Amino acid sequence: MAAVTIRNLSDEAHRALKVRAAQHNRSTEAEMRAILEEAVRPEGRLRLGTALAEISRKIGLTDAEVEALERARQTRPAQPVDLG
Repeated sequence: MAAVTIRNLSDEAHRALKVRAAQHNRSTEAEMRAILEEAVRPEGRLRLGTALAEISRKIGLTDAEVEALERARQTRPAQPVDLG
């Protein structure tokens, strides 16, 4: 796991963070992790796989059609474009 150092955090912000951590029965470090997780991974975020599945259901795509698309999909890497 990655480690992060936060420099130049004001004393007021640090105190507020400690209070907030105590309110949630967490350490200050655990509270910072929770805040960062919530900020970068909000619960209402769009998940691509879920969105694509929902679109396919709306248009009536069947499992057999999805399997046919998977079989037809090219699996080798694309060739770079020659601009020369």
